[in-house]
Amino acid sequence: MSIRSWPNGPALAVVEPAQRLIVPKINMDIHIDNHYQSKIYTTSSTVSGHVTLSAAHDVPFDRVQILLLGNSRTRIDAVNIPQATSHTFLKLTMPIPDSYYPESRCFEAGITYTIPFHFVIPRHLTLNACSHHIRSDALREEHLRLPPSVGDWQKDDLTPHMSRIAYFVKAKIYQEEAVAVETQHDIKVIPMVPEDAPLNITKQDKMYTMSKSKTVRKSILSPKLGKLTVSANQPAPAMISTDGHSIAPTTAQIDLVFEPTSNESQPPKIVSVTSKLSAVSYYSANGIDQYPNLKDWARSFGADGRGSYTSSVPLPSTPVKNTAWKQHLTGRGRRDSGYDSELYSDSDNSPTAQQQPSLGQDNSKRNKAAPYHYATKLNIPVQLPACKKQFIPTFHSCISSRVYVLWMTVTLSALAGTSSTVTVGVPLQIGVGPRGGGRVDSTGLPTFEAAMEEDALEVDAYLQPRVLSVPDIEFRSELPGYSSHMHSRPVQRA
Repeated sequence: MSIRSWPNGPALAVVEPAQRLIVPKINMDIHIDNHYQSKIYTTSSTVSGHVTLSAAHDVPFDRVQILLLGNSRTRIDAVNIPQATSHTFLKLTMPIPDSYYPESRCFEAGITYTIPFHFVIPRHLTLNACSHHIRSDALREEHLRLPPSVGDWQKDDLTPHMSRIAYFVKAKIYQEEAVAVETQHDIKVIPMVPEDAPLNITKQDKMYTMSKSKTVRKSILSPKLGKLTVSANQPAPAMISTDGHSIAPTTAQIDLVFEPTSNESQPPKIVSVTSKLSAVSYYSANGIDQYPNLKDWARSFGADGRGSYTSSVPLPSTPVKNTAWKQHLTGRGRRDSGYDSELYSDSDNSPTAQQQPSLGQDNSKRNKAAPYHYATKLNIPVQLPACKKQFIPTFHSCISSRVYVLWMTVTLSALAGTSSTVTVGVPLQIGVGPRGGGRVDSTGLPTFEAAMEEDALEVDAYLQPRVLSVPDIEFRSELPGYSSHMHSRPVQRA
């Protein structure tokens, strides 16, 4: 918390009263209810408390303003001069009625004044928070989400000094529409981030390596045994808890395909899989108009006031035991099995077919390769070390972004004991999940989506068609007899 004070007028303004030239000595503190240093606020969290003011001498004022602000700052170390950019994306003002002010609009010496405030972390930003040009509507929706706090955490959040995002409660005292005294209280915010759709990664997206092939040999000088292709898809996101102190694990799947060059070639042995997570931070002096992690946009960094920073965290290795390779027939193997119409058709007995004896020779040469391939799958658990690092969710804002790349390296062992590696890199989203499986927010109340779903179920139950049926009638199989008639007659007494 810092307090800064400024005089209200220049030294030449001698016509002003003497008390106006004196810097007001006011102790102003911000107290947030139930706040502690490691507390993390999220979407719909309440930030309430009060501001206390005490003056050493009588200080007149015009008004007091209490704000909840969200600010993003970047710095680009250019060749000529550093470029510093500041963007205030969130500004909530607490209305203060006149009843909280002294009637004289003067803070008297020796009296402590208290002004309460109450804020709620919003779910989305206003449209004015992002006013620059953007190429896609999807990215604009990302920019209208609340970004997390970046930098100045108790643990390393893998962020460079060139990018900062801060949330704070600020109190100001105005004199003649100028700020006389102000103070602020920083808070940490990690907003709720739902699971997004997987990215559509193409060959133009240079950051990721979704698939990679490698030739397998017994040794450097030996002929090749076959080709191994390792591929992976984007896994489910790793979800941070709403308190920001734990992360639910996820699982990544690796698909391996081995195409042997002959029937004698066997697939290599998979020894282990090592992985690491790279956190890529983007920052810009101007508004970012496209996804920085897609296409080849990163190549232009540094030329027009943009930059990136990558920091990696090793993850626990996954030992692989008794990997089972399954054999699958290729298209050529199915044709050779006798179900291909081209090999067993009447056209083979035609003169044209008999005049081309070299065609069968070419087929025999092609059939030397194995008509099948081997395939297997590996499930790699991904557990992020939340106890060592402060992971923030994936986000895209106007001048800052954060994405993650999961790198997985497969270690192979050939028959002769030589080893080789194949590495793939896939995007990994880190989101923030609310309590109650997404049906309860941080205040313990049902979320908007959960409430709408319950209302829809009630409407469906009300509109469900009713089935009309004839009621069941029980028929007796025998007629009433004399005995039953006697039991039903009343007893006559004399």
